[in-house]
Amino acid sequence: MRYVLVGVDEVGRGPIAGPLAVGAFASRKNVLKKHFWGVRDSKKLSPKQREEWFRKIKDLQRLQLVDFSVTFVSASSVDTIGISKALRRAISSCLSKLVVSPERTEVLLDGGIKAPRRFLLQKTIIKGDEKERIIACASIVAKVIRDRRMTRFSKHYPEYGFEVHKGYGTVKHYEALRKYGFCSIHRKSFLQGAIINHPTRTTAIVQSGGQDTITKKIPNTNIQKSPSLLEN
Repeated sequence: MRYVLVGVDEVGRGPIAGPLAVGAFASRKNVLKKHFWGVRDSKKLSPKQREEWFRKIKDLQRLQLVDFSVTFVSASSVDTIGISKALRRAISSCLSKLVVSPERTEVLLDGGIKAPRRFLLQKTIIKGDEKERIIACASIVAKVIRDRRMTRFSKHYPEYGFEVHKGYGTVKHYEALRKYGFCSIHRKSFLQGAIINHPTRTTAIVQSGGQDTITKKIPNTNIQKSPSLLEN
């Protein structure tokens, strides 16, 4: 089936660990209107609600009424090429997995992201995951699949609590970093190594999303890199 509408959203741009994920969701407008009334941005859904929507999406995919794809960019690749280039590559890869015509398919993207130029009918919508159901569906598939991957990583690195915070920079995550150091799925470029010594504290400069700089104050202790046990 040729789909005429595709939504694209990213998940995991800001975490200090784990992959960047981009989801693309394809549907016809009548299917979207019939089956996805009430769908919301993944950030506004509970984990249980996201899983329920994801099961519905999978059921409709089996009926060939919708399709979706998710592309991951590993933490090490984000460190190597940067978050912006990683995002562009993931969007291109994600869209290439779908059976769509670049010349005839309308692509709606969340925030400031863009599709490759070959997609002639594309539109970027600020807070699109809140305004467009097709983008909300893309955010759900990306979020559910990325969260599952982070839970699997937690079995290899149980000390970090990835199954809880999914790689975001929570207090407990920083506490684990102080105690255990980095592991192979931490984004070293997001923890820039700017450890500023102070008589009573150490300040770590964390780059979030490749743009904003956030200052985290942690007790004065060195963060060391852990041996790589698993490739992302």
